[in-house]
Amino acid sequence: MSESRKGLLYVALGTLMFSTSPVFIRWAAPLSPYVITWARLAIATATVAALAAASRQRIRLGRADIPRFLLFGGITAAHFFCYIASLSYTTIAHSLTLTYTAPIFVTLFSALFLRESIARWKYIGVAVAVAGVAILAGFEPHLTRAMLIGDALALGSAVAFGFYSVAGRSQRDRYPLFTYALATYGAAALWLTPVAVPLARTGWGWPQALSVLALGVFPLGLGHTLYNAALRKTHATYVNLVATQEVTGGILLGWLFLGEAPTWNAALGAAVTLLGIALVLIQEPRRQEKILTAESAETAESSK
Repeated sequence: MSESRKGLLYVALGTLMFSTSPVFIRWAAPLSPYVITWARLAIATATVAALAAASRQRIRLGRADIPRFLLFGGITAAHFFCYIASLSYTTIAHSLTLTYTAPIFVTLFSALFLRESIARWKYIGVAVAVAGVAILAGFEPHLTRAMLIGDALALGSAVAFGFYSVAGRSQRDRYPLFTYALATYGAAALWLTPVAVPLARTGWGWPQALSVLALGVFPLGLGHTLYNAALRKTHATYVNLVATQEVTGGILLGWLFLGEAPTWNAALGAAVTLLGIALVLIQEPRRQEKILTAESAETAESSK
């Protein structure tokens, strides 16, 4: 299996886990979004530490790494807080749709900061995928003030997700996966500690505790670590486009467990989104194999 195909497999598995997050977040109410985000990140940090110990991968960080991970942690905290908070104001469909305008920002930031471009015709696929997500969600013709606040938070989450994805890919050669994930999640939890701890004294029960535990272990501790692993294998835009199918999974699970039934336009939107992903991903594994072969040849030549 090529490196690119491995990346797509990792993000597909991660996306299955992402899809559970809206249901668990709703079940964690009435906890504050700050508390849910903070506890989720702390549990994810412990989960990655356990994975590192099980795989005997040492976590090595120096004093010089602290400023870098404080920045990555701040971006991560902003993404998760904005997403979780948005679900307190707007629907699952609206929140996920706006969060997954992220491929636009990922593509832009990859070109700006990583100098990683994609073929121009594939931008059509990006546009189709994003349009499909919008169709799937079915924006309401009459927005309330609360929904506007939720939609603005979800859009902020999308921008932060763009930075988060590019940061994860940019550090793939500097840090092992578990070191990067543990330090990023841990720094994000630290950012939220001063606000979250005073609010964490009330609102807890078994449903809230189990929901937050599940959020930390599955969609974040395992799902986002798989997402970051995928970023090390292929272009951030392709990874993020596959992850947009959290919208499909999240809406279906919201229907099954929360009674938020999807409409016919949701089915149409899912089909259009999959078409957009196909347009972007077609022939990509083969192109990545050629790039890797060329890089290996250059490395071998330079070592002579």
